[in-house]
Amino acid sequence: MCLFKHVLFSTVICCGFYLHAQQTSVKKKVVFIIVDGIAADMLKSNPSPRLDAIAKTGAYSDAYVGGLKDGYSETPTISAVGYNSLLTGVWANKHNVWGNSIKEPNYNYPTVFKLFKDAHPDGKTAVFSTWLDNRTKLIGEGLPQTENVQVDYAFDGFELDTIRFPHDIKREYIKNIDAHVATEAARYIETEAPDLSWVYLEYSDDMGHGYGDSPQLTAAIKYEDSLIGKIYDAVRLREKNHNEDWLFLVTTDHGRSAKDGKHHGGQSDRERSTWIVTNSTETNDYFKNETPAIVDLLPTIVDFLELKVPDTIKAEWDGVSHLSPVTITEPKAIVENGMLKVNWKNLSETNTSVIISTSNTNDFKTGTTDSYTKLGSAKNRREYFQRKLKKGAPAPVKILLQTPNNSLNIWVTQ
Repeated sequence: MCLFKHVLFSTVICCGFYLHAQQTSVKKKVVFIIVDGIAADMLKSNPSPRLDAIAKTGAYSDAYVGGLKDGYSETPTISAVGYNSLLTGVWANKHNVWGNSIKEPNYNYPTVFKLFKDAHPDGKTAVFSTWLDNRTKLIGEGLPQTENVQVDYAFDGFELDTIRFPHDIKREYIKNIDAHVATEAARYIETEAPDLSWVYLEYSDDMGHGYGDSPQLTAAIKYEDSLIGKIYDAVRLREKNHNEDWLFLVTTDHGRSAKDGKHHGGQSDRERSTWIVTNSTETNDYFKNETPAIVDLLPTIVDFLELKVPDTIKAEWDGVSHLSPVTITEPKAIVENGMLKVNWKNLSETNTSVIISTSNTNDFKTGTTDSYTKLGSAKNRREYFQRKLKKGAPAPVKILLQTPNNSLNIWVTQ
């Protein structure tokens, strides 16, 4: 009897180790798609059967771009600005991309491609895009400021190819480029399975600019949806035929003007209104019950891929993960009459401590580090903290709020 128990116990242990080995050997991979210029109401009111199907088995949420409206992080609802907010997990006041010219990105706020390569130098990345600038300027491939980060496979820059894609006033060449990009993305993902891929599709934004809310835009949304479906089919084939777990994320970079849908760039509700679709069945309560932001996608990707990222970098993120528990969100900090007042929104039923630390500098943006000093703590359910500042002492520049589940970074306003 004892021998049998011993053998049975050993068998169970061995099986357990075998199953654990199987589970840990699953390769995690990510593809994220930015389909340009589709406000949330447009997606909901126009046919998008492939995205609907992905959301039905995974998840959907309304989302936003534009930073803190009328606040220190207010960010233009412009294409490249939105892309970089996703890539860096911070708003324009940090990443310093304010328009499509992409003049002086602040690479001290690293992109998800830099973070991935730092953690996995031998990992494989890919970019599929109309625009060359997405790789050369936003990711900053090969630049000394990014420590010469490289993209392993690039299929982009086709807006410059006027031979294969002669430019026409109706922007049909952009439609053709999107098909070209999506077809190659699907093929390459199915055959090569890069660990991190970015696909960018433009045609929907062009139809928005040209025609606004119109049958042309409706047709463009349905067209882009079909291309997204083609890429998702490749992901599903990988999961079916290989030991891989894929996170599939689709979003847009901005909404459209309220009047006619032709424009964007401002801070109207519709211009800020976006959405996120994912195949993940493990989204957290924050994703399900709040309105997430485009800056959340970088922490989500990092979380899924289990990337090791220095705490000094994480402390600067404006976003939180959609996969792990989130305790607090929507931080605000202000100094009034010598009193520091910090507020947040509590999302947790558990009562835990929020540690409040301050920095009198903002040196991270110049490539160095900031020294944070613990000021105090408060329970998350309380949703506020205040402290009288020492007379004559410099007011804090940044506040770091830390809980066991997530941290938040805010700049102090006077």
